[in-house]
Amino acid sequence: MKRPGKIVCVGRNYREHAKEMGNEVPAEPLLFLKPPSCVIASGESIELPAGAGRVDFEGEVGIVVGSRLRKATPEACAAAVRGIAAANDVSAREWQKNDGQWARAKGSDTFLPLGEESGSPRDLTALTIVTRVNGKERQRASTADMVFPIPVLLAYISRHMTLEPGDLVLTGTPSGVGPLEPGDVVEIEVAGHSAVRNPVTAAA
Repeated sequence: MKRPGKIVCVGRNYREHAKEMGNEVPAEPLLFLKPPSCVIASGESIELPAGAGRVDFEGEVGIVVGSRLRKATPEACAAAVRGIAAANDVSAREWQKNDGQWARAKGSDTFLPLGEESGSPRDLTALTIVTRVNGKERQRASTADMVFPIPVLLAYISRHMTLEPGDLVLTGTPSGVGPLEPGDVVEIEVAGHSAVRNPVTAAA
């Protein structure tokens, strides 16, 4: 698995998730970044930092960019999708709330389990994201349920920062997020495309 160049993430892109977190749906895509250093492969451990409090799983569809996008149209962005990767946007909720920004809460080491990249799908609105914890399904949704569809997201991002080949865009998580505990095993699947499965441990 090759680390992405940069990782651009989108918050509150499913209405029911915004609702469960007590937030409004944003009028425009809500963007934040995760550092490449937080990426781990399937089978590696998600480490829960000491003092972090509640740490949640967030299953997401990851989009791998295949060509340079700057101020691009949604149509050009759809054509530039190189592949799909299952992703887990691990999030420390107390740090997210208390810090005033999300760098530590979203970017700590091991906070982005990432599946192997598959080829670009024919229909970006027909992808199913599923999360299981200890074999029990916790999240299931379609990209058709997104507030901002994938090509619209990519076009919006490209108006503010140039997307380069190999960059990764995380497209938001559906409802059903919940806390992880040491000993859990969490699996994120983009049905028919990519999956990532990781045990959870307490950080040393």
